[in-house]
Amino acid sequence: MRIAITGSTGLIGTALVRSLRADGHDVVRLVRREPAAADEVRWDPRRQEVDTAGLAGCGAVVHLAGAGVGDHRWTAAYKQELYDSRVLGTRTLASALAAMDTPPGVFVCGSAIGYYGDTGDRRTDENAPAGRGFLPELCVAWEDAAQPAQDAGIRTVFARTGLVVARSGGAWGRLFPVFRLGLGGRLGDGSQYWSFISLEDHIRALRHLIDTGTLTGPVNLTAPEPVTNREVTAVMGRFLNRPTLFTVPAPVLRVALGEFAGDVLGSQRIIPQRLLDSGFTFHRPRIIEAVRAA
Repeated sequence: MRIAITGSTGLIGTALVRSLRADGHDVVRLVRREPAAADEVRWDPRRQEVDTAGLAGCGAVVHLAGAGVGDHRWTAAYKQELYDSRVLGTRTLASALAAMDTPPGVFVCGSAIGYYGDTGDRRTDENAPAGRGFLPELCVAWEDAAQPAQDAGIRTVFARTGLVVARSGGAWGRLFPVFRLGLGGRLGDGSQYWSFISLEDHIRALRHLIDTGTLTGPVNLTAPEPVTNREVTAVMGRFLNRPTLFTVPAPVLRVALGEFAGDVLGSQRIIPQRLLDSGFTFHRPRIIEAVRAA
């Protein structure tokens, strides 16, 4: 299949491109500069431009581009950057695909379990409503921006991603160095649930979304058994053979992270029900297996 990907240089995009090409798929990478290689196609979300001629023949488009949620303190300016990079980018791409003479059969659009907000210890699947706060509102607008593709009859799937356990990149890429130095520990009281997924299973799940014609709408990309921050801390310490004596009190996190601290301390016990119901099997369903792989 010919498959186009935005965000191809990020943690997930790089791994997905590698996986698809290893199996012989033709991958097109959408870039926001002048193309410098035969596999690159230009798009400009801010100008709402996409070179759809370069997407001709694509059976699938995977949209992963967006500014990192935890990369900067949530100032008003950066919250606007988060919004624009996701909502404007998604609307631009969805509208362009809808206008093609022969659009792709499937549009896999990145989203996040931040959609649900703080779910406490309640097991939450795709039937749950959106939560309250900046991240849930962002995710709702993000997914709504794909409406032009849906209206055009393109099968549209929202990959609501959890915390990806990877050696570098993403939240876990920042945790590993801290724990290796023996400085790792609980965040707050450690009772909040973290819904994780190994990088390997995340890539396999994205490919499952592309290949499974019955899947549309939201699909949670998380391992089947979320764990608490306290459990994550114990596994990291045990696996890396380092002490986990330090804790970061909630007030300190709020000073350091500002508004984003509420989401770090929040609990999300998210279940990938639709993924499981569609026949997907996890290679690394437990946190110890995901950490060992990373």
